[in-house]
Amino acid sequence: MGGQMGAPAMAGPMGGQMGAPAMGGQMGAQPNAAKGNDLINFICSIDPKSKDLCIKVLASDPISPQATLQDLTLVSLKVAAANASGILTECKTLIDDPNLDPAFQQGLADCKQTLLDAEGQLEDTIAATLANKEHDAQIWLQAALAAIDTCDASIPGDDDILSQQAVIFRQLCNFAITLNNALTPKANSNNPNFQGGDAPKFNPK
Repeated sequence: MGGQMGAPAMAGPMGGQMGAPAMGGQMGAQPNAAKGNDLINFICSIDPKSKDLCIKVLASDPISPQATLQDLTLVSLKVAAANASGILTECKTLIDDPNLDPAFQQGLADCKQTLLDAEGQLEDTIAATLANKEHDAQIWLQAALAAIDTCDASIPGDDDILSQQAVIFRQLCNFAITLNNALTPKANSNNPNFQGGDAPKFNPK
């Protein structure tokens, strides 16, 4: 794992490649709690503008049809981690292009390091989620978002492929943040559709 889970910091390299987390098995399921497609549709309806992408992401794993809230949080993090790895691969490929403008090439080098940070921070987010440490998970997620912002700012312009991929990465992280917020008991107590525990009871409209 990239960092200490007790009190994560917002900065600092968390290098290393991360693998996709195992998604098998139910985690934290409770009787009569929302699961699967009903839960996915409820979560993804929170932001109508990104609903289609949200459903596509959360329904992408074999566990999705029976997924609990924690399962879906891990699904979203797995997809975000794969996206970060794809951006890093693209970054490494572009760095090797001898025809690139030197300023752009330096920006890619800086971006590469922050992407390594983001990968490690997502790894720590997964570990915190599995340990039911929602506050720590939220901090690591915010750190990963800060890392991708730093990467984006390092590269001149905003119409390059990395900038476009960074937009998707932010959306994926925001899905995970929404799910993590729902896992937090304090947030659940203020939402009539979330009635405690780490999997919400669903009140269909």
